[in-house]
Formats: sequence, structure tokens, C-alpha cells
Amino acid sequence: MNNPAADDALRDEVRLLGGLLGEVIRAEGGQALFDQVEAVRQASVAYHRDPASHPAKRLEKLLTALPVDQAAGLAHGFALFSLLANIAEDRASRRRARDQAEAGARPDTPEGALKRLADQGVDRAAVRALLEEALISPVLTAHPSEVRRKSVIDRIAAISDLLDARDRAGDAGDPATSNEPLRRQIVILWATRLVRSQGLVVQDEIDTVVSFLDRIFLHVAPRQLAAWRRLLEAPDLQPFMRVGTWVGGDRDGNPNVDAGVLAAAFRTQARAVLSFYLDETHALGAELSLAADLAQVSPELTALADAAHDPSPHRADEPYRRALTGIYARLAATHETLGRAPPPRRAAVQAQPYPGPDAFETDLRVLHDSLVAHNGAVFADDRLNDLITAVEVFGFHMATLDLRQNSDVHERVVADLLKVAGVCPDYAALGEEGRLALLAAELASPRLLFSAYADYAPETLKERAILQAAALALAAFGPQAVRTHIVSKTDAASDLLEVYLLLKEVGLYRPEDPAACPIQAAPLFETIEDLRAARPTLERLLQEPSALAVAKARGVQEVMIGYSDSNKDGSYLTSGWELHEASRALVEVTQTHGLKLQLFHGRGGTVGRGGGSAFAGVLAQPEGTVQGRIRTTEQGEVIANKYGEPEIALRNLDALTCGAVLASLGQGTDHAFAAEHGATLSTLSARSMAAYRKLVYETDGFVDYYRAATPIAEIADLKIGSRPSSRTASPRIEDLRAIPWVFSWSQSRVMLPGWFGFGSAVQGCDMEELKAMAETWPFFKTLVQNMEMVMAKADMTIARRYATLVPDASLASHIYGEIKAEWDRTLAAVLAVTGHDRLLGGQPELDRLIRLRMPYVEPLNHVQIELIRRRRAGDEDPRVREGILLAINGVAAGLRNSG
Repeated sequence: MNNPAADDALRDEVRLLGGLLGEVIRAEGGQALFDQVEAVRQASVAYHRDPASHPAKRLEKLLTALPVDQAAGLAHGFALFSLLANIAEDRASRRRARDQAEAGARPDTPEGALKRLADQGVDRAAVRALLEEALISPVLTAHPSEVRRKSVIDRIAAISDLLDARDRAGDAGDPATSNEPLRRQIVILWATRLVRSQGLVVQDEIDTVVSFLDRIFLHVAPRQLAAWRRLLEAPDLQPFMRVGTWVGGDRDGNPNVDAGVLAAAFRTQARAVLSFYLDETHALGAELSLAADLAQVSPELTALADAAHDPSPHRADEPYRRALTGIYARLAATHETLGRAPPPRRAAVQAQPYPGPDAFETDLRVLHDSLVAHNGAVFADDRLNDLITAVEVFGFHMATLDLRQNSDVHERVVADLLKVAGVCPDYAALGEEGRLALLAAELASPRLLFSAYADYAPETLKERAILQAAALALAAFGPQAVRTHIVSKTDAASDLLEVYLLLKEVGLYRPEDPAACPIQAAPLFETIEDLRAARPTLERLLQEPSALAVAKARGVQEVMIGYSDSNKDGSYLTSGWELHEASRALVEVTQTHGLKLQLFHGRGGTVGRGGGSAFAGVLAQPEGTVQGRIRTTEQGEVIANKYGEPEIALRNLDALTCGAVLASLGQGTDHAFAAEHGATLSTLSARSMAAYRKLVYETDGFVDYYRAATPIAEIADLKIGSRPSSRTASPRIEDLRAIPWVFSWSQSRVMLPGWFGFGSAVQGCDMEELKAMAETWPFFKTLVQNMEMVMAKADMTIARRYATLVPDASLASHIYGEIKAEWDRTLAAVLAVTGHDRLLGGQPELDRLIRLRMPYVEPLNHVQIELIRRRRAGDEDPRVREGILLAINGVAAGLRNSG
């Protein structure tokens, strides 16, 4: 629905920030740079208003053969404009969401979701029962698609905070004066390096993730739980939001993750969460000055206060403060023990550390119960209660850390252990049933394979040490510290039993009590072939007593499905359909064994990697695949976009929760639609995959074209991750990671992973059936809407300019021609299916936002192309490299999609 007032507010804010940036460019970069930026900006805006007009030639002339200093300055300026426009856009989105929520128009809010369920006859008791057993888990990963430095993200947050403060102050004050704080932050942003000069190490990634956990999640997740408790009148509702992380435990293709890194991740998390608890405890000590002769207290509180042995005469008659002195001292000792560092503020007395978060929570509840019992409900929902809720959610571990490794590594490690122990000379040569029989026998035996006196491959020792570190973390932090070991490249049940065998070697899997194993092995099905084999693989796994016992103890079997590699393997449409069908098959397998399926969605930020609305994505899942439990990766730039500010973070956590609640309890229609249209989708999927693989894997010279017509080589210079961009040194597409694959196509404005193959797939199909599917089937509707969004950000004219970077003009012409022909087919198909005359015709808000930013992205593409041409021709000027990286950074910011 069009909202002129909201559009005006957005334009005014973009104009304000752009004007201040212009002033800063003139003052800091000089008049000549300002004139160049302004001329390009005006020409680009004019061109986008009327692509057939003369500004197109003017724009091309301005951007061709720029001196390197001007090119780098231009890229810097337009990159900053994109960042500032993002701030205004996020604030507009926030205002719009708030207005819609107040109007009751958003089912992705708790109130809206409960209303929709009530209209369907589902009462709040059912929601409460679901959430009691629920698990909603965003999992923060270090996937390298965040091009912005933390320093830049911090400045963005500061500018957004200043704009919020202006809103609260209204129109009061002189605009010239009130703009000064904004101008100051933009000056700092202008003088801040946008691209990293040094590569990241894993500890950098740990620190970045922990900063989000500390600054956002520690505050927002307890607020969310408290709000659901109030809405459902369920004060004892158990925490269902459990934040996860991969950073420090994901070693798939990252040789830099080892046992020391895993231990460091837990220490870093512990220091952050315990520092937060210490600050809150200190603040409560300053606040709860109730005197014994003026306020009654419980006997438990008196005992807790006496146990503190607080020597201060000033607190002698203040039991709450004395109790908090003891609590603080125990927390400080815990910080030193778990965080391996002294607390930020010294304790007043000596005390023993807490054995775990439950003991800390018990002490806090003594205070809370005494306050409520003797002073009333005014203390029922206050700072102390918020702290208790935070402890319930985060414990001392802060975030559950997943382990992940490639099945090939497990196979080699198990083979090494078996060979050295004299059990099997060549495990790799065994067939699947032979492996399963051998693994089952070893899992039933109390004997360990490892000997401290034998020689093993370095890889074997490294993997064993990592699992030993996980065992120590579980002992120190409790069962929520590590819950899952994900196995990449799973294609057989033995891939999972190998994990249990390795867990047995470090004492986590015990043959006499397999159900007590604290870590579940979870398969990751990520290629099209793996997804199609998911059902028999899981069926065979759950026939094994060891795996079934672990699953039965939890009531769930977790399975991860990969959006990225399945897309790179078989096309966007095929990936979506195969994920859908695999999910349906997997839930049938788990139901047969009396288990719930816990799907872990390996989504990225871009549509080509499973991006798009998380709420719509959850609602589009087949019935029975959610059941109140869902985990999803939050990667790279998505973390800052979705969780950079508390209000936005709360909205996204609620959207994920509401999606899970509605998908679990609402009236599902997916089975009916799949029964009616599944054959059509299967046909479309097969055609899409054929067209996609013909181009990507079967066209001679495609790899050469791709590596020349995209900035894939230059992206490696961005230093945005601690792991290599390819799993091996091979140049093959199969061995390239999905993130740089998608990132490079986004930069060149082709966006190929998000749409290619759809046009060929629908040729000759019944368009009326496809229209009906897009209108009524949530799965297909979401798929088409996401494809529209990514196509709206593509630009085949710019893509053609990137194709001129290919040395072989004939090859460039041929492959670009194939891509452009499929683009034309896909565009026509999407418009026919949606019934609109242009892309995003049914999503006007998104259309306006994309149109607003594109004039500021295109100049960056042109600058990038020119500088890449120079660098590949041998120009080693470091300013050329800097300009390329600035342009990549700016395009990523402008498109809001990196990988």
C-alpha cells in the first residue's frame, strides 16, 4: 500500500544525509572531487529517470578514463552514500513496521500471530503448550559475506542513534546546530577505511559475533521472552529462543579452527556474558538499599545475606545489598575461572565460583521472591527479573556453539584410528554396510581405539583435541554449550556413526548409556544428489541403535539442509523444490520412529543462498516440518542488517518465532498444493536444472568467462573471512564455495544464481496453472517473489560491460548472449506468472526502495570495471586496488546483498 508521507520522510532523510555527506566531501576531499561526485550523481539520477535520454552518454563519458585518484575518491563517496541511504531505509522500514503493528496488520508480530490463530480457532493455551517444547534458534556464523568493517558498522549505529534522538526531540532546535553531531559522525566515517588492510583471523570473527551477542541479544532475547510470557499469561514459560554460533567450532574447510580456538571462543563468550551479569548485579546493589528495619525479608534472603560475610558497616542493616555482595563475589570468581581473566571490577569479598548458572539463578530468585512476597507486584517485572530471564536464556556459555566438519575428514580420522589399533587395515575400502557393521561393533565396545603411545596423522590428533575441548566446555558450561555436530557432505549413514565413534573416544558417547550422549550428529544435505538421497540416508541411520538412542533421548533428530550448494549445483528453482521435497520426506522418516524433525536451514543473505523474508520462508515450509522447532543460519552482512539495532533485532526474532508458531499450529495447505501441483513443479525443476547445468557445467569456456566477467579474483583481496574461498586449489566451479560464487555474480549485476533456468523451465507450460500457484501456494509464491526481488537488482546492460573484461571477445559474446537470452525468457515468464507489467509490480514498497538506490550503485559498477581492466592489464598502483575494493564495498552496500 502506497504511503506518500512515509515516502516523503524517507526522501527527506536521504536528502539530509546526502547533503551532509556532500559538505564533508567538499571539506575533506576538495572541491574538485565534490564536483566530480555531484556531476556523476546528477547524470546517473537523470539516466534512471529516462534511460533513453542524453544523460546516458554523459554518464559514460564522466566515468571513462578517470584519473586513479578521482576514481578511488568517487568510489569512496558513492560507497558512503549507499551506507547512509541504508540507514534511512532501515529507519523507514522500522517506522512502517511499527505503524503496521499498531494497526494490527502484521502477522509477524506476537499480537498479529495470536489474532490469526484465534481466527482459525486456535487458543492461547495451544500456543503456550507449543512454545514450552519449542526451539527457535538463529545461529550466527562467520561466513565471509560482510564487507563492512566493525568500525564502519559502529559509525552507522551512531548515526542511526542520532537520528532517533532527533525524532524524540521533534522539531525543536536550530537545524544547523542539530546537524553538527551528524556531520561529526560523517566526517569520522569519511576518514575511516572502508576496506580491511589486514586479513581476519578466527578470533576477530569470534569478537565480532560476541559483540552482537553482548550489545543486542543479551538485552533483546529476555525482552522477547518476557513479552510472550505476558501475552500468554505464562510467567513460567521456558526459554524457547536459544542463540547459536558456529564461530570457533566450524572447521569445514577452515584449517585455522583448532582446539585452542574452540576454547578461546567459549572464554570470550563467558567473559562477555559474565561481565554483563556483574554490571547488572552491581547496579542492583546500588538500587536495592532496603533496610532491615524498614522492609521485611524472607529467611532465605537473610541466610544468603549472612553467607556473604560482607565486612562493610554501611551495609550491615541492608540485607539485599549484603546478599548481592556475596553474589557479585561468586560471579567475579566465576569470571576468573571460566573467562581466564580478572573481572572488570574487583569484588568486596572472597568467594567460591558458581558451579553453574542454575546456582546463580537460584540466588537471584531468593532476592526476587523475597521482594515480591513482602513488597508486592511492583518488583515482579523489574531489572532483577530481567536479569533472571537473561540467565535462563544465556547461562554462562552465552550462545550454543555448534561443531561442523566435512565427512571426508571423519572418514580419514576413523580409518587412521582403526588401522593403528589393528582393527581394520583399510576402512575406506569397505562398503557402506561393512562400515556400519564395524562402527556398530566399536560403539558397543567399552574399549577405546586411541593410544597415547602410538603415532597418528596430524589431522587425527587435531580432530581428537577439538572434541576433547568440546568435552571440557560441556563440563564447564553445561549441556547447552554444545548440542550438535554437523556433518557436511553427508551421503551415507556411516558419516554420522563416525562422529559418535569419535565422541566415544573423548568420553562423550558411552556404550552403556548411548542416550546420555550430549552431542547429536546431524547430517547436512547440501547438493541436489544428497537431498534426493536424504530419505534413505536418514532411514538407515535411525535403524542403528546408537543414533536412535540419542534421538529418542532428545525427542528430535536434527537435519541441516543447505540452500547455497544445492543452488550452485542445480539452479534456484531446482534447489527450492528439492529442499521442499527432502523436508517432506525427512519428516515422514522421523514420524515413523516417533520423533520430531528439527530442521536447520542453512540460509545465506542473497536469494541464491536461501535469502528473503524468514517469516515467509518458514510459512512456506511443508506441514509437519516445523513443529515449533527451527534453526537457521544468520550469515555475514545479514547479522548487522537484521540484528544491528535492538528494535530491528526484536522484530526479526519475533518474526522467526511467529513464523514457527503459525507454521506449526495454523491451517496448513502445502500438502494439498503439493499433491495438486507437485508434478508440474517436478517438471519445471528438471527443466531448470538442465538449462542451468548446460550453461554452468557443460559450456566450453564458461569457467574462463566467469572468472573474467566477474570480480571473483578481486573479491579475494577484501579480506572478509578467515577461511579460503575454495575448498581446494582447483579452479572448478564445483570446488568454489557458494558465497564467492553468489557474491561475484551480484557484483557484476547478473545475479545469475537467483533466477537462471526459470525462463527455460516454464516454456510451453500452462500459464494459468502457474498464475494460480503463485497466487495461492505459499511455497511457490515466496519463490517467485524472491526471484523478482533479485531480478530487480540485476542490470543486463551493466553485465554486458563486465563481459568486455573477457579477453576472448567471441567467448564473451557467446556466453553473455546465452545469459541474456535466458534473462529475457525469465523476465517474460515472471511477468506472465505475476500478471504485472514490470518486476515488483505487486511489491511497490520494495520497488521504490530499490529504485531509490540504483542510481548510486551504477557509478560504482562502472568505476569497478575500469579499474579492474587497468589492474588486469598490469597497473600495480595500490590506488587502483584500493579503488576496486572500495567499489566492491559500495556495490555490496547498495545492493544489500553480498553472499
